[in-house]
Amino acid sequence: MYSDKVMDHFQHPRNVGEIENASGVGTVGNAKCGDIMRIFLDIDDETHIIKDCKFKTFGCGAAVATSSMATEMVKGKTIEEAMQVTNKAVMEALDGLPPVKVHCSLLAEEAIHAALWDYAEKHHIEIKGLQKPKSDIHEGEEDEAEEY
Repeated sequence: MYSDKVMDHFQHPRNVGEIENASGVGTVGNAKCGDIMRIFLDIDDETHIIKDCKFKTFGCGAAVATSSMATEMVKGKTIEEAMQVTNKAVMEALDGLPPVKVHCSLLAEEAIHAALWDYAEKHHIEIKGLQKPKSDIHEGEEDEAEEY
């Protein structure tokens, strides 16, 4: 049911924890399934490169795995490159997810965007393509799941 990569990131998650005085923190949830994901970013103010990224997730194995993979995908990237990390990219990096777990990859994408939004708000900057994050990602979830 789950790929080896999903199982590896669930059993051995990378970047678990918090960053004190984080540059940006994003928290998103899914009321329908109860998953909550929080992403912490440490961003260099001069280069806009993400120096560190950590997460805390309350949820199923797929939620933990997508959080872990998403943090790996944005570490060392610029803000603009981090904006390109989509739920589809996270799923591909994990060699896929079952259709009923697609919402976990959406949480990962939204948590990254929420943390970037927090950073932009704190620094009074605009990040191209970034929209105010949703607090609950379940709206439209059924439509996304049908695509896979």
